Amino acid sequence: MKKSSPAVAPLDDTLSPLVLKRVGIDTYRENVAYLHRECHLYRAEGFQALSKVEVRANGQRILASLNVVDDPSIVDCQQLGLSEDAFVSLGLEEGRPVSVSQAEPPASIPALHRKIRGERLERDDYRAIIQDIAELRYSKIELTAFVVACDLGELDREEIFYLSDAMCRVGRRLDWHEQPVVDKHCIGGIPGNRTSMLVVPIVAAHGLLCPKTSSRAITSPSGTADTMEVLANVDLPFEALGEIVRTHRGCLAWGGTSQLSPADDVLISVERPLSIDSPGQMVASILSKKVAAGSTHLLLDIPVGPHAKVRSMPEARQLRKLFEFVAGRMGLTLDVVITDGSQPIGRGIGPMLEARDVMQVLTNHPDAPMDLRQKALRLAGRILEFDPDVRGGDGFGIARDILDSGRALEKMQAIIEAQGAKPFDPESPPLAPHRFTVVAPEDGVVVGIDNLKLARIARLAGAPKALGAGVDMAVRLGDTIKAGQTLYTVYAAFRNELSLAHQSSERDSGVTLGQRDQLMHLNVEM
Repeated sequence: MKKSSPAVAPLDDTLSPLVLKRVGIDTYRENVAYLHRECHLYRAEGFQALSKVEVRANGQRILASLNVVDDPSIVDCQQLGLSEDAFVSLGLEEGRPVSVSQAEPPASIPALHRKIRGERLERDDYRAIIQDIAELRYSKIELTAFVVACDLGELDREEIFYLSDAMCRVGRRLDWHEQPVVDKHCIGGIPGNRTSMLVVPIVAAHGLLCPKTSSRAITSPSGTADTMEVLANVDLPFEALGEIVRTHRGCLAWGGTSQLSPADDVLISVERPLSIDSPGQMVASILSKKVAAGSTHLLLDIPVGPHAKVRSMPEARQLRKLFEFVAGRMGLTLDVVITDGSQPIGRGIGPMLEARDVMQVLTNHPDAPMDLRQKALRLAGRILEFDPDVRGGDGFGIARDILDSGRALEKMQAIIEAQGAKPFDPESPPLAPHRFTVVAPEDGVVVGIDNLKLARIARLAGAPKALGAGVDMAVRLGDTIKAGQTLYTVYAAFRNELSLAHQSSERDSGVTLGQRDQLMHLNVEM
């Protein structure tokens, strides 16, 4: 006779759910969850700090990195806290019951480990890694490991194509159902340089489709989106932007809501603090977003100068070849221009000052900065030559006629109104209330202007967070200066920021005076 086993009552191992709490901490593109150390779930599940957890509620789920707290004022033992990013991603109100469990490790981790060892990865490897990154399955530590491994490993051009292709395939990919769809991008590093805000209305007034989505500043005093935000709303629903583009043939908006190449935004969150901007990652970042946005033709601006991202012409030509190879593999028509990056473009450095410069150019104001006008016309002219009805060499003249006739201003005003206009007077922009002036210590010629130094001073003064903060340049390379003459004026919203900017400018003003024979001339290929 078979001996029966004694009946065992099942254990009720279901832990009561936790209550959702919004923790007001900006974790910058990382989902972070907070559990109290004495929480019954924390003790039962054997969680470790910085491990990945899965948070579920009402059919929604997110992945988050776990932080453990001892202060019940942050979260108590019955609560699960979520950082600002995580709370928005989950999309539920406070007080809702949520469940938490340990998350499975990302499937692409073996490929990451091979890249860390210096191995060459294949197309499927990059697709798996980028998919996991876009789904926020990687911790900041794992993201950093991937970025550093790609930087030190010097991706070959096929790997850069694999990375670019993978990044544009994850997320939304647009099709405007016409050609050409044009765009313009600068690799950055030059203060001012708000050419996009002039190129878009010129090109759109001609009739080419130019859906321009731009980033906000991370380490610079202003991005295109920051400056455009002085004039109009830039944080708009994607459907609204689509309607604006179809109606007005262009837009100037922040790209954060469009979900184009979302993995790029996550990677940037670790690249920028590390000051890593390797050629491979730069190419993948730029081209993946342009292809995902539906662009068929791109004009790429590579500024070269002693204080730019690219310091020499050989380096610029090598980068151009890399962009051209990857763009060709991705089916994107690319025109690369190498421009002078030896000094800021325009006079203003900071959102309000840059908006003033842009509007002065559009209104053909006598005080408009000529360098910004000329560069914008040359770039717009090159884009207009993507139009099969425009002969090569005619683009500049067409662009100049559109600007001089007022058609570019009319188009810009239409775009501003469509995006939600804000009051702005370029004759009297509302600059930050505190200021100081930097003057020449002696007679001389301006032989050097440090882009990086001036950008840092503008950021210390509060730009771009304070829209009216920044640096207003009064000199350019080659100017003859007298002792006591103004080099630039710094505007700050608060006295402590004014003091920080002043201390930095006293250590090094960023403007070098010397003799005229010390001027270095850069022969660019514009």
